[in-house]
Amino acid sequence: MRTHLRSSAIAIALGFIAMTATAGEIVGPGIISTGLQETSVAVTADGKTLYFMRSDVAEKDDTILVSRRNGTAWSTPEVASFSGQWHDSEPTLSPDGKRLYFVSNRPTTPGGEPLTADFAGHRFPGTNLWYVERQANGAWSEPVHVDGAMNDGSQIYNPSIAANGNLYFSSHRPDSGAFYQIYVARRTPTGYAAPERIDLGDAKKNRMDPAIDPEERFLVYAGDEGDSLGRADLYISFRESDGRWGKPVHLPGDVNSDSLENAPSLGRTFGELYLSSNRSDAPRYPKVRDDFASLQRRLTSPSNGSRDLWRFDISQTLKSHGIDH
Repeated sequence: MRTHLRSSAIAIALGFIAMTATAGEIVGPGIISTGLQETSVAVTADGKTLYFMRSDVAEKDDTILVSRRNGTAWSTPEVASFSGQWHDSEPTLSPDGKRLYFVSNRPTTPGGEPLTADFAGHRFPGTNLWYVERQANGAWSEPVHVDGAMNDGSQIYNPSIAANGNLYFSSHRPDSGAFYQIYVARRTPTGYAAPERIDLGDAKKNRMDPAIDPEERFLVYAGDEGDSLGRADLYISFRESDGRWGKPVHLPGDVNSDSLENAPSLGRTFGELYLSSNRSDAPRYPKVRDDFASLQRRLTSPSNGSRDLWRFDISQTLKSHGIDH
């Protein structure tokens, strides 16, 4: 449980963190992060295998890819064994590495129709939660549909798993109001309980993409609590001693920008945070005159305004709240 700090002490601590925060780094520029859309990192415990989603710019064609690291270099990504036919996205690994959860519009019964969803007058591919299980030979099983109340609709996004099996996700459900909210489905001896909405304050705020600490001490998510710098920023909420979630804190330093930040996930080392951002390096005019090759190279490279994967260190923020491992 976190140490309770008075508001003035929090302000001082966060001001210090903002000045000392480690700058982020783009993940696998040109290999993992490209001129297309990349989001949703899931990394294995040894840090050598990384799953992520790649999409077209319109995000109508989502596929889960996998890349492996040899030294400091990432391999050319391959389509994950369980993906490539449906609108698959948002992979996440259980803390023990035995399951990989993801969302998909694939039919819930063999031969059925793909899922669709409607929201605010728009129709788009729906999503249910699925998982694959690690086999004795290291391969993944065939995808398994997660039965239960969490999949009773067609809008479930960004699953995140605690060590005790509790499953966090974002969705639009009957008690969500006009926006998306974050839910938890608690693991029980007989399966998952009905989802409960996480109380993070005013439900008139849009909250998505939870990344839960394996011990459920803190929760990182994407949204706008009224102080977002861009379309969406990343926030962190710490669990209070009474079990409730504390007031969300805008993550300091370079984590957020005036662009879109979303799809956070926690790495396997303390304070490691992955996210997706469409921050870009806008040219200064007059620019050095492009030829066709230089123009094409810049427009199809990372930081062109599409979403790329970034890695940050938020360990100082965690330490300021009494979490040091």
